[in-house]
Amino acid sequence: MQHIDKIKIYCENTKVEKSYPFGTTLQDIVDEQIKDNKYPILGAMVNNSLKELNYLVYKPKSIYFIDYRHPDGRRMYLRSLSMVLFKAARDLFPGEKLKIEHAVSNGLFCELDNGVFEASELETITALRRRMREIIEQDIDFEREELKTEEAIDVFEKFGLDDKCTLMQTRRQFYSSVYKLDDVVNYFYGYLLPSTGYLKIFDLVKYKEGMLLVLPERSNPDDLPDLVIQDKLFEVFQEFKDWVKIIGVPYVGQLNMATKDGNIGEIIKISEALQEKKLACIADLINERKEDVKVVFISGPSSSGKTTFAKRLSIQLKVIGFRPLVLSMDNYFVDREQTPRDGKGEYDFESPKALDIELFNDNVIDLINGKEINLPKFSFTHGRKTYNGDYIKMEGNGIIIVEGIHALNPIISEKIPSNRKFKVYVSALTPLNIDSNNRISSADNRLIRRMIRDNLYRGYSALETLQRWHSVRQGEDIHIFPYQEEADAMFNTALLFELGVLKAWAEPILREVPPVAHEYAEARRLLKFLSYIMPIPEEEIPQNSILREFLDGSSFDYS
Repeated sequence: MQHIDKIKIYCENTKVEKSYPFGTTLQDIVDEQIKDNKYPILGAMVNNSLKELNYLVYKPKSIYFIDYRHPDGRRMYLRSLSMVLFKAARDLFPGEKLKIEHAVSNGLFCELDNGVFEASELETITALRRRMREIIEQDIDFEREELKTEEAIDVFEKFGLDDKCTLMQTRRQFYSSVYKLDDVVNYFYGYLLPSTGYLKIFDLVKYKEGMLLVLPERSNPDDLPDLVIQDKLFEVFQEFKDWVKIIGVPYVGQLNMATKDGNIGEIIKISEALQEKKLACIADLINERKEDVKVVFISGPSSSGKTTFAKRLSIQLKVIGFRPLVLSMDNYFVDREQTPRDGKGEYDFESPKALDIELFNDNVIDLINGKEINLPKFSFTHGRKTYNGDYIKMEGNGIIIVEGIHALNPIISEKIPSNRKFKVYVSALTPLNIDSNNRISSADNRLIRRMIRDNLYRGYSALETLQRWHSVRQGEDIHIFPYQEEADAMFNTALLFELGVLKAWAEPILREVPPVAHEYAEARRLLKFLSYIMPIPEEEIPQNSILREFLDGSSFDYS
C-alpha cells in the first residue's frame, strides 16, 4: 500500500486547499495562511469542532480560524483571563479564594472570599491588575494535561480547590483536564488560549463590594466597553447568591450531591416556594400603589418565563382583590406590509416599530378611563389585524397586565402617564455556577429552555433554534437589555434545580445536530456543559411551575 505523508487541509478563511505534513499544528497553518487578519487568531473550528491552536492534524480537515469576535473566541479569552486573575490572586493573597460569579454592568463580578477587600479595596484591586499585566507581559504558556479523574482530584485537593473536587467526584468521567499556568493549576470546562500574551486588552475595576473583570467589546476587540451601572440587576444576583449559599448548593457539585443523596425533592420545594413568595411581594408592591397603578408591564428576554409569570402574578393580584385584565402585545402587530425590515431586507418582528403603538396606547387609555374597547386579534398566517367583536372593559378594582419583549421600552407606552404604570423585568438569572471560577451563563439557561419548547410545541429541531439564536440575542441587546433598569421590580425565573431536569429533554435533541452543520460546535459545547449535571426527575415539579412552560404538564393554558 502506498505511503501517504501529506494530508489536504481546506481553510475556509482563505478558500485555499493545500497539502500539509502529518502532525501539522493549527498554528503552523495560521502562520502560513492567516497573515492579515485584523485581530489575533485564538482557535479554530476543525470540521465544526472547536480546537486549540496546538491541535495536531493527521487527517484531511476543513478548518475555520476564529478570533475574539466569534463567541467561542470570546469564551476562550474569558477563561484564559480568569486563569490569569486566579494566578494573580494566588500570588498576592494566597489565603484568599477567588470567585467569578455573574455578568453585570458590562463585566464579570468577582470577589475574594476571605475579606481582604475590607482592608483596602482600591489598593487590592490595583495590585491585582498590576500583577495580571505582569503575567500577561511574560507571555506564559497555558498547559493542559489530561489526567485520570482520581489523579486530577488529588491535584485539586493539594491546591485547596474543594469545589472542583466535588464536581469531579459527581461527574464520573475517566479523565479530566487540568490547566497549569506557571505554578498554579485550575479547571475550566472549555479551551484556553496558547499563552497569556494574547490577553492584552482587559481591565479590573472596583464594583460594589468586589470588582469587575472587563473584557474587550465583542465587535471591536481593541476597545473596552463603557461600564453601565445595573444596580437592580446586581441586587437580584446577590440576593440569590446569598440564598444558594445558605441552603448549601452554590455549585453544581453540591447540587449533584443533593440529587445523589435523595435530597433534591426538598430543594425543588424550597425553590418553588421562594418564587411564590417573590410573586406575592411584587403583588404587594403593586397594591401599595393601587390608587395610581392601572397597568403592569412585564418584559424580559426570550424564554425567561414571562407568560407563566404573568399568569401567576394575576392569581396573586386576585388574592388581594384586583381583577386583572390581560392584553397580549402580539395582537398589536402592524399589518404585514407596514412591518419594518432589517439590514438583510427581511421582516424585523423584533423591532418595536413592528407594533401598532398608537392603537395600543389609545386602547389602554380608554380602558383606564372606563371605556369599552374592541380588542384586535392579529393573524400571523395572514399578517392582518381582525376584529371579532371581542369587546372588553375594566371592572372595579381592575388592572391591566401587558406582557411582551418591548413592555419596558418607553415608546411603547408613551401616552400613558408614568404614575399609572408598574414595570417588571423578568429573566432567568441563573443562581448556580459550575464551580467558583466557572460561571453558568443565563443566556445558556434560556437557550436550553427555548430549544426544548421549540421542539415540543413548535416542531423545530435544536439545529433550527441554534440557527435563530444569534439574531434573537442581537434583538435582546438592542430592544430589551437597555431598559431593564427602568423596572420597578425584577423577578428571577431561574430555578436552582432546573438544569438537571432540562438535561433529559435537551440532550437527545442536541445529539441530532449533524456534524456538517456550523452549529455542531455549539451543540457539543452545550452537551459538555450538561454532562456536569446529574439528571433530576420532574415528578415533584408543581403544575404551575414556570419550568412547565418549557416542558409539559402545566395547569396553565398557553394557547
